[in-house]
Amino acid sequence: MAAPLTLLQPGATLGVMGGGQLGRMFVHAAQAMGYRTAVLDPDPASPAGLVSHVHIQADYLDAAGLNQLADAADAITTEFENVPAQALRTLATRRPVAPAGEAVAICQDRAAEKAHFCASGVPCAPFAVIETAEQLAAVDDTLLPGILKTARLGYDGKGQVRVADRAELVAAWSELRQVPCVLEKRLALQRELSVIVARGADGQIVHFPVQQNLHRDGILAVTQVPAPQVPPALAAQAVERAGKIAAEMGYVGVLCVEFFVVDDGQGGSTLVANEMAPRPHNSGHYTIDACDLSQFALQVRTMAGLPLVMPRLHSATVMLNLLGDLWFRDGDEPLTPPWEQLLALPGVHLHLYGKTSARRGRKMGHLTITAETPEAARATALQACAVLGLPVF
Repeated sequence: MAAPLTLLQPGATLGVMGGGQLGRMFVHAAQAMGYRTAVLDPDPASPAGLVSHVHIQADYLDAAGLNQLADAADAITTEFENVPAQALRTLATRRPVAPAGEAVAICQDRAAEKAHFCASGVPCAPFAVIETAEQLAAVDDTLLPGILKTARLGYDGKGQVRVADRAELVAAWSELRQVPCVLEKRLALQRELSVIVARGADGQIVHFPVQQNLHRDGILAVTQVPAPQVPPALAAQAVERAGKIAAEMGYVGVLCVEFFVVDDGQGGSTLVANEMAPRPHNSGHYTIDACDLSQFALQVRTMAGLPLVMPRLHSATVMLNLLGDLWFRDGDEPLTPPWEQLLALPGVHLHLYGKTSARRGRKMGHLTITAETPEAARATALQACAVLGLPVF
């Protein structure tokens, strides 16, 4: 039986499975509120482990490491969805775990995720599950052209192949080693949104403003808030649907739901769910600087059983992802980007994640620009793009 969530006052220890940048920002938020922290991650130089009170260097399924985390922490969360759900279930026999392993397991599997959207009454792209050659042969022609995605372990555009016809679909499934996959119909995408909600054990839900996102090569590049091209009715629909998805799981914690705004074929727009993440999200990093409560502060509150209040956006904002490519703009030898030029711009907040080495495509940090108006935030963000050599948006 899972251990129930109880009120944990500052001074208690909050544990996190995973030591990446999301764990690091969670640790900072927890420590700012007076909590001790414990991180389990196999990397001795993990960004979160380096700043936590306790770093347990162990594999996520290591029995001794899990026992050590349960001994150290009064409640436990996860910082990324590919932590084995079984590890969370094991921890839940001793300590409160939020989100629960069952919810994380849904988010780890695209087929289960699509089924959950349908059960929640939330539209998603037409799809088919492909686990066998017979299912591959039975794919409906209306799903092509489409995108074939591995059911598990896909993120930042990995494990995805665009397919135009049946021949390409067969080749793509072979390329993906015939692992279980989901084929999604390719839709006429207008823009991408995300909604971050926090849900307490009592069922209370609060949310951040709808975020408009731009991806490049499958990796988030830009987030703008307020969302510049999203009418209020569509934003309200996105918030409502994200709440339904969380409630249907009995979810406790911070959840991000990504949506596509697509052409409805009649000159209008419709909203479909794309995927969800059982944790704070890259598109919500701006909340640290532009809101009175960050997504990580709400993660602490849901874990500790503290009251949830609706966060307030106090500044218009643009968030730019900083990938390791920025270190290699002038060749194969890494060079530090010109941070001093960026920090000379008004309203610029630099967040680097403490990773020991830069690699192309690796998330090294983010830049948040805050201003009184969306127009001013975008103007400064475009100046930052010019300094870094990033494409405009």
